[in-house]
Amino acid sequence: MAVLPSASAAGTAIGVPWDDLRAIAGAEHLRSAGSADRVAGIQPQMVLEPDNETELAAALRCADAVGMSVVPRGGGTKLGWGNRPIRADLILSTARLNRVIEHAWADLTLSVEAGCTIQDLQNALSQHGQHIAIDPLWPDRATVGGILSTNDSGTLRIRYGALRDLIIGVTIALPDGTLASSGGKVVKNVAGYDLPKLITGALGTLGVITRAIFRLHPLPRKVESFTFAASDLDDANRLILAVHNSRLAHTGLQARFSAEIAPAVDIRFEGTDTGLAAQAEALRSLVAPATITVACEEVWLARQELWSSAESAAIAKISVLPTSVSETCGRISRLADSLGVKWSAVVQGTGLGWLRLVGPSAPAIHQVLQTMRPELESLGGSLTVLHRPLAMPAMDTWGSCGNALPLMLSVKQQFDPHGTLNPGRFVGGI
Repeated sequence: MAVLPSASAAGTAIGVPWDDLRAIAGAEHLRSAGSADRVAGIQPQMVLEPDNETELAAALRCADAVGMSVVPRGGGTKLGWGNRPIRADLILSTARLNRVIEHAWADLTLSVEAGCTIQDLQNALSQHGQHIAIDPLWPDRATVGGILSTNDSGTLRIRYGALRDLIIGVTIALPDGTLASSGGKVVKNVAGYDLPKLITGALGTLGVITRAIFRLHPLPRKVESFTFAASDLDDANRLILAVHNSRLAHTGLQARFSAEIAPAVDIRFEGTDTGLAAQAEALRSLVAPATITVACEEVWLARQELWSSAESAAIAKISVLPTSVSETCGRISRLADSLGVKWSAVVQGTGLGWLRLVGPSAPAIHQVLQTMRPELESLGGSLTVLHRPLAMPAMDTWGSCGNALPLMLSVKQQFDPHGTLNPGRFVGGI
């Protein structure tokens, strides 16, 4: 392998195999990284776009052999999530791995390459009246590999489950160049190690996802959403719990909170006209005397709208018990108000939520996050910082992982012993 000399400082690549990478993927698919390719402020050297998983695995092996750090990238919509990487020498893009490999529509399964965008995939599946039951952020740019790595499934998870419930097979490229596969093309497949669940949410630190197999669901005949106004935080929480304890067959449930407007709770149903009418009638009886209005589908973009003008805001993902939603948001409201910080949040019926903070100063936002994290963790919840203003003091993205870190480090050592993939970005600096 032809290796050119490079920096010899500890923790940096000992050689840059650009000639080998050009030979693997073609000179036209290796380019110098620009400012738009930065990862959390870290400037990589080069960007490589292989055409298939074999080329990708070979390129990864080549980089791993000389001690380069590699950052996998799909659509780049969530590239800023996680801790700042220790190094970022090479961006390994899946942009050209964008093909649907096999759609077994009669078996409700699909095999697809990791670089396919969610919107393109859903459009192709809709021709057969099917879909993957997910609604992640920015589906027109987010890719299969990206949503799996960040475990971003959206509001439909309350009915259909999270991504770990929908993925039934996966192929990943390991740093040594091995293409490892697990799972299969049938829904009931329990043979071997459950690699699909392991890599979901691992932020690309164990391997680079090259393809995935999903279980599919039929497209609903009709979708209808309703919004009911709540008088305060406690009333919104009461409405959420009432829906949980009912026999309503809802496919979405979220509450929208803000320091400036009254809370609102949204609920979505899918089915036939007759079924939807029955669900709506049962809902009105359940939440009376709350006022219910028919909602447009745009209400389910509320989570995405929190990211508007995110440069000056902090965005955090929180998890709480459904019974603690009002208590948690009340604490956030009191703390934010005392520091002059404006806040808004979208919390799903599962207790998973997203918090936006805009403050008079970056330190004030930082104080809200630093104060709320241990409070949530003491209640069995969590707070993950997904985005923060550049002026905000440094803060660990993930928070405490309890006693799981030794096991996670052991798994990382088995999959990526040289720390090639996304070094430092995951929990505990993995």
